[in-house]
Amino acid sequence: MVIEVKVPRLPESVTDATLVTWHKAPGETVERDENLADLETDKVVLEVPAPQRGVLREIRIEAGSTVTSGQLLAIFEPVAGGAPATAAAVEQPAAVAPTSPEATPASAVTASTSPAVGRNAGKTGPAVRRMAAEQGVDVATLQGSGSQGRIQKSDVVVAPPITRPVSAPEQVTTGGRIERRVPMTRLRARIAERLVTAQQTAAMLTTFNEVDLSEVLGLRSRYKDVFEKQYGARLGFMGFFIKAAIEALRRYPGVNASIEGQEIVYHDYYDIGVAVSTDRGLVVPVLRDAERLSLPAIEAAITEFGRKARDGALGMDDLVGGTFTLTNGGVFGSLLSTPIINPPQSGILGMHKIQERPMVVDGQIVARPMMYLALTYDHRIVDGREAVQFLVAMKETLEDPARLLLGI
Repeated sequence: MVIEVKVPRLPESVTDATLVTWHKAPGETVERDENLADLETDKVVLEVPAPQRGVLREIRIEAGSTVTSGQLLAIFEPVAGGAPATAAAVEQPAAVAPTSPEATPASAVTASTSPAVGRNAGKTGPAVRRMAAEQGVDVATLQGSGSQGRIQKSDVVVAPPITRPVSAPEQVTTGGRIERRVPMTRLRARIAERLVTAQQTAAMLTTFNEVDLSEVLGLRSRYKDVFEKQYGARLGFMGFFIKAAIEALRRYPGVNASIEGQEIVYHDYYDIGVAVSTDRGLVVPVLRDAERLSLPAIEAAITEFGRKARDGALGMDDLVGGTFTLTNGGVFGSLLSTPIINPPQSGILGMHKIQERPMVVDGQIVARPMMYLALTYDHRIVDGREAVQFLVAMKETLEDPARLLLGI
């Protein structure tokens, strides 16, 4: 008996996907739920797991092809009674490998690279495999430091690269200068499309303010240990900013609205997007009904989003929707920026680096931990006064967090 391995059902908003790479070659024995292939959509990488222990008999779709829901990918034969199967009994062509790094996205790790790669692929996520491919590291040689021997990015960083021949990886141009041409991944192409759309359709304007984070830092310093012990989540900054943003959005609902045709849609709920940088590009997982979440629940959700983003495990349901977005360029050292709206939202808050600066307080010059805030908004919906007042409301709440408890 054989099993047809098909493309998993894609979300309604996704029409197709790209088969990025096969992690198994015809004839290989695989364990149940071991990853056979990676499918890349506009937003996430989906894994195609083995239905049970058995042998991958035949690959029907080559890496780099565009596929749709339910399309046949491969033929799989279960192993009867758990007995091991051998590759010698299989007379099938191998999966087609790219002739050069430019032939497929940098994330592609083909089955032909090394048979050992396939044996360890079940202990890695797409992001780790992509990083290993880019750095020339054979994941089969690694000892995973994660849970149950799972390979982490840190394991790849310290690993020695493998040496393999490369066919024409670079093109020498006139004058001896070198350039490389690499196709955009679907995610990067989608990011580019959405950013251009935002620039062309929204009347974007950015207003700025600064906030003294002395009180927030003081709270974190006093309670971070007991907070983590009690809730199992780190007490970060984002929870405070999300709570403050929700209070400001309640007062100025236009910043939480969107345009559909000739109508303004005011959302009486707060699905807050949190921008997360990954190896593949920027993604924005969404906290659903964030107004109902406690500070510990928000921090735990953000931690989980970060983990899933690093492992390439974010699902489509994590990424769709959202009524307002926060992005923190401060983690990379950004002091000031003008973020771009995530359509069809009408506002995005940019957070930046916390930096001690001299401030005048009660007639005295003192050093205070300051952060610049930037609100980019759609001027078609939000007036300048409303945008400024939104940032002032956030500033007041963050500089006096007791307001969150008192609801003022």
